[in-house]
Amino acid sequence: MARVINDGCVSCGACESSCPVGAITAGDDKYVIDAATCIDCGACEGSCPTGSIAEA
Repeated sequence: MARVINDGCVSCGACESSCPVGAITAGDDKYVIDAATCIDCGACEGSCPTGSIAEA
């Protein structure tokens, strides 16, 4: 199951650079994870300084 980024995201970009498959991109007001590309490795969750990423 893919991870999701909640409204606590401050658009710092730490998660985007930590994703090994490039599933994270900048959205209008926060970063978003493409569920079809996400391999659920959790690398993004560990890199998020605000704890805004969790399992879907």
